[in-house]
Amino acid sequence: MKPGIHPNYQKVVFMDVNSEYKFLSGSTKSSNETIVWEDGNTYPLIKVEISSDTHPFYTGKQKFADRRGRAEQFMKKYHLQQQDK
Repeated sequence: MKPGIHPNYQKVVFMDVNSEYKFLSGSTKSSNETIVWEDGNTYPLIKVEISSDTHPFYTGKQKFADRRGRAEQFMKKYHLQQQDK
């Protein structure tokens, strides 16, 4: 491999913020947050919104959200105002 052109590959802990499920893996992603893992070592902590622990495909639990008001929910989530028609 050519030196100086590859990103730093390191062990990191990924945490699903919905279930607080954590797993140790390798990644080129880095983070300012760290966590002490089960082996006693400190690793960067990467927070993710969905993982195999909460994804419906892996859990077998499909959730159907109310389809009405989806635009309003989006606008509220991102603090946007709807324009008048």
